[in-house]
Amino acid sequence: MIPADAPTARDEAARALVRAGLARIAPGPDLDALEDTADLRDALELDSLDFLAFVEQLSRTTGVRIEEDDYPRLRTVASAAAFLTAAGVP
Repeated sequence: MIPADAPTARDEAARALVRAGLARIAPGPDLDALEDTADLRDALELDSLDFLAFVEQLSRTTGVRIEEDDYPRLRTVASAAAFLTAAGVP
């Protein structure tokens, strides 16, 4: 039996989109070791312009309009993936 909290294919696809967006603005080995629950800004040392570039990349890639009020929902890979899934992506 599959655990209720097991990631679905849709969750995994959303995580892949988030990681691909991060790779465009913060490439490197740190991304490989990044845990799904790690704070992106702290773990990858993103400044506000880097984070904005990530948000714009994610929006462009997915077609989801991301408002400034949504930024806290993009704090981790897991929360950003949940945001995308809730928005109907992928």
